Amino acid sequence: MHDIMTMTAYSGPAESQAQRARLQDTAREFEASFLAEMLRAAKFGEPAGAFGGGIGEAQFASLLVDAQASEMAAQGGLGLAEMIVTSLMRDNAPAEKDPA
Repeated sequence: MHDIMTMTAYSGPAESQAQRARLQDTAREFEASFLAEMLRAAKFGEPAGAFGGGIGEAQFASLLVDAQASEMAAQGGLGLAEMIVTSLMRDNAPAEKDPA
């Protein structure tokens, strides 16, 4: 995972595009982790009953939850990743000079 704090320094327009792409990747990873925890808390992926998939199902359930959370985040998820990126980019943009 990328370190968001080291990627927030603003260097210019060209760097801004690359920086935004890195921030989007990191924010999407964060949102996927958040979604995975929400799915686990909702008991998603747990065996349905006595006739479930046995020990193999239990062992691979977390992988299923992680994959589904990653796909949800890639499709836009809750919009959390985009809000994070927008906020970080806005907060770290150089102040525009006020024409006097």
